[in-house]
Amino acid sequence: MADRSADRSFAATTGHQRDSGNHRMQPSSVLAIVTGGVSGLGLAVAQRLVADGGKVALFDVNADKAEAALALLGAGNAHYLATDVTDEAQVAANVAQAAQALGGLNLVVNCAGILGAGRVLGKEAPMPLATFRNTVLVNLVGSFNVAKAAADVMQHNTTGDDGERGVIVNTASVAAFEGQIGQAAYAASKGGVVGMTLPMARELARFGIRVMTIAPGVFWTPMVDGMPEAVQQSLAASIPFPSRLGQPDEYADTVAFILRNRYLNGEVIRLDGGVRLAPK
Repeated sequence: MADRSADRSFAATTGHQRDSGNHRMQPSSVLAIVTGGVSGLGLAVAQRLVADGGKVALFDVNADKAEAALALLGAGNAHYLATDVTDEAQVAANVAQAAQALGGLNLVVNCAGILGAGRVLGKEAPMPLATFRNTVLVNLVGSFNVAKAAADVMQHNTTGDDGERGVIVNTASVAAFEGQIGQAAYAASKGGVVGMTLPMARELARFGIRVMTIAPGVFWTPMVDGMPEAVQQSLAASIPFPSRLGQPDEYADTVAFILRNRYLNGEVIRLDGGVRLAPK
């Protein structure tokens, strides 16, 4: 009999229990790449996965925050790979390296992103194309680069229950649906993430790979931390219920829910306290 100990078995590495009666995937022992993983939503996801028994590879350009993130996650639970998600070749190489370091790969959570704020017609001049292009490159193309490289690895995993081999979770934004003035670039980039969710899920279905997107509202992240307190309070007051900013661990909880429920596929989950963004 062939030695299967080195197989990247999705069933084995995600704690499937065939005698449990519900056949739900457990987040224990997940082998994951988390982009934007050294802070904000990405770090919260990494913390949740590690707490549940998983291992993570953090992709991020902010090397100065990597040491603290790794210390928080614990030795042996996490790896850091300096990664520019807009660099296709680097992403492919780092995904392969991460899979080797982790002993497999069955989950990707794309949290890397930039705000890219600016009006189409600014006070001094129209928005430079470079601003628009860079926002789309990081938020949309970056998510695509990581997703496709990860799917290329996941397609070779041994199947688990329902033939599942892996899960890809992308991050959009409520701005994809109600972009505000000054968010043309950002909303376009996140709208692209929403738009590729279903066709990517349909294409990867034959490989047993699910694709989901979370569209968070206004969350406590490094971007929000830099805003004046009055602006933060105004944002919180605009959220119907609960009238506060979202917590990163609530985003992580949603990722964990997606992992457990295999019938979630090709969909976008709004995580926003019921907010609908005003024009400005």
